[in-house]
Amino acid sequence: MNPVLTIDPEFEAKCPPLTDDELSQLEENILEEGLVLMPLIVWNDTIVDGHNRYRIAQAHPGIEFRVHEKNFNNKYEALSWICKNQLGRRNLTPQQKKYLIGQRYKAEKQIRGGDRKSEQAKSSSQNGNLISPLKTCDRIAEETNTSKNYVIRAEHFSDGIDAAEEVLPGIKNDLLLGKYKPRETDVAAIAKAAPEERREKAEQLRVIPEKKPKADKESARSGTKRQQEVYATIDKSYEDMKDSKRVTEDSALVSLRYTARNMVETCDVLFTNFPGLLEKPDYKDQVIEIMQEPKQYILKLEGEPDNEQH
Repeated sequence: MNPVLTIDPEFEAKCPPLTDDELSQLEENILEEGLVLMPLIVWNDTIVDGHNRYRIAQAHPGIEFRVHEKNFNNKYEALSWICKNQLGRRNLTPQQKKYLIGQRYKAEKQIRGGDRKSEQAKSSSQNGNLISPLKTCDRIAEETNTSKNYVIRAEHFSDGIDAAEEVLPGIKNDLLLGKYKPRETDVAAIAKAAPEERREKAEQLRVIPEKKPKADKESARSGTKRQQEVYATIDKSYEDMKDSKRVTEDSALVSLRYTARNMVETCDVLFTNFPGLLEKPDYKDQVIEIMQEPKQYILKLEGEPDNEQH
């Protein structure tokens, strides 16, 4: 007989929700198997991973599941674990990743009593031969392959997301899925605004900026002679593919190859002309964040399995 478990809204809020299609597929898989294959992770009978699986089991009497008990000293350790576990998923958007890192940082500061600057300073002075442990933000940055500044900004970003959700329910998921892509500073500003101003500021996050005129796109293409040659080759490839008799996998690969090469060359041109993109930490963090999308796409093509959905 399945145990009765508790769903903590604060814990569940850290888990990126499944899309309707993903949820339907998960339910279909469970019904086909006749049981929940992956155990639900719990702490004191409270779910920390497996909220969707639990609800599906509840909706279908007879579907059994197992539980695996985790031990945490407090809820902040549980929250940190949830964020780290969710960060292991391969299908996160850049916004979801940033939100989870920010929430993890926030939780772990509570575990460690903040960054303990005064305690570390005291330890360093009294024990000259001992190396103080990394500050929380530095450690998380190292573990998530980001930077200290990224982690700090991620906390402000996640606070803004939660503040916007409080006054405008539903916007959190839209923002984390990338339906709207406001500036990070505008999102963070929601949490810092006066309570009476938050709803208006949150609504402004949904304003979609006007598309740049075509001329801007064309000017963006201008650059090195090599880039122009690459675009010409791509255009010719597309023209060739319009003739159905000539469309083959080989011609498609030619187009794909030049597209990939152009992306690399465009990056090289930008980094050469604007060295601050890589030399200045704030800009470098954003460059790495932008490049997560093609990276995740490559991982998807390579067929690396996603972690079990929550």
